[in-house]
Amino acid sequence: MSVLVYVENADGKFKKSTFEVVSYAAAIAELLKTELIAISIGNVNQDDLSNLGKYGAIKVLNVSTEKLKTFVNQAYASVIADAATKESATVVVLANSFTGKGLSPRIAVKLKAGLVDAAVELPKTDNNIFSVKKTAFSGKAFATVELKSAISIIALSPNSYQLKEGGLSAKVEDFKPEFKESDFRTMVSEIVRASDKIALPDAELVVSAGRGMKGPENWAMIEELAQVLGAATACSKPVSDAGWRPHEEHVGQTGIAVSPNLYIAIGISGAIQHLAGVSSSKTIVVINKDPEAPFFKVADYGIVGDAFEILPKLINAIKAYKAHS
Repeated sequence: MSVLVYVENADGKFKKSTFEVVSYAAAIAELLKTELIAISIGNVNQDDLSNLGKYGAIKVLNVSTEKLKTFVNQAYASVIADAATKESATVVVLANSFTGKGLSPRIAVKLKAGLVDAAVELPKTDNNIFSVKKTAFSGKAFATVELKSAISIIALSPNSYQLKEGGLSAKVEDFKPEFKESDFRTMVSEIVRASDKIALPDAELVVSAGRGMKGPENWAMIEELAQVLGAATACSKPVSDAGWRPHEEHVGQTGIAVSPNLYIAIGISGAIQHLAGVSSSKTIVVINKDPEAPFFKVADYGIVGDAFEILPKLINAIKAYKAHS
């Protein structure tokens, strides 16, 4: 028996969410009194693979073949399921990222396993039944799901579990997976990454703005605030629909769901569709000149005022603080 964790990489580099999911899987392995094994697919530096031991993995299965150099949903799912079978894994853990959302149901079908996506807490066990807390209804509520199957698949929401270090280097082994040619019927021809920006799903800080900014020509102050905070930039749906900002910055029910430690909403009224994608944020700060804006009802902190007056003062205050700290 073991716990298997899939460690996702971007161009050969691990992100913070990878270490979160390894820490989470290590805690599950400790709960079950078993060992944690990681599986990596793609060309990753051997030292980075070995470093996963610091977060609790005792062994890393390294899959590095030209055929799997770029992400292929069905093939990756087959590889992970194959590794789970060969390592007698009763729990498979992965991040509830864009990639993980595609992989987790496929792995569950291959292993005839129960699945919980968007998990936010460690599972509880009672008579070999897992109870896992997860977000539901687009993040507006929580649900507890019981997994009664012999194998469980858990996809962890980003920024919902603390990194925990303390282990040693992990042993790295080459893993030769089994997959079918049918796994490659659908291929990704190209992946274009915005290398100069913080990815929204992984961001701990997000600065978001809406139609209250009046036009794309006023976005410089949003980008400057994000820059001084080290935050990702986002926007509401009407802003992306109007072409003021790219669609990959749209957060909400029909856009990207985020769960940062801090979400700053500027000039966004707070329609239910937008709130559905940001309600998992740990702290929400709202800046809006309309005191009746719905966003204030869910905000932890609110400032009623003109963003064009508030933002320059806020940016200068942050710069001054950072200069003296």
